[in-house]
Amino acid sequence: MSSSRIFARSLSSSAKARAPPSGFFARPTGEAQTPARRRENRANVVAAPHTPPHIPSEQSPNYPATWSKSQNPRPKAMQGPRFEQIDFNLQPLPLSAMEMIHREPIRLTKKRVVACDGGDGPLGHPQVFINLDKPGPKACPYCGIRFEHDHAHH
Repeated sequence: MSSSRIFARSLSSSAKARAPPSGFFARPTGEAQTPARRRENRANVVAAPHTPPHIPSEQSPNYPATWSKSQNPRPKAMQGPRFEQIDFNLQPLPLSAMEMIHREPIRLTKKRVVACDGGDGPLGHPQVFINLDKPGPKACPYCGIRFEHDHAHH
């Protein structure tokens, strides 16, 4: 048989050409494939890694708990297949900026409304205006710097 006849036979739509293919590149038949329900079960199985006990459970070296309602604790946040083969001793454990902001002195002002832009021009944050009519210090929502109205200067 010539190669052109074999090629023509493979492209024809006759019943003879629909015979099951044989050879190295043969496509498996539908019966040999796994049923769809088995594939679904396999797709639903997810690795359930756990946080090793030697990982510290604190959020930050200088702040032991979470500081936001939307923040997950460190052991809970570092779960799943993404963290399976990570050495947590080599991962950064950044300091919380809350202590640094707390050490920053409250800025007393004679004005009833102050503007905070974070300083440093383009390295700051969007400018916000903070109303100081009510007593007590008020923090900037972006950088946390606290301002208070100096009532002695009325």
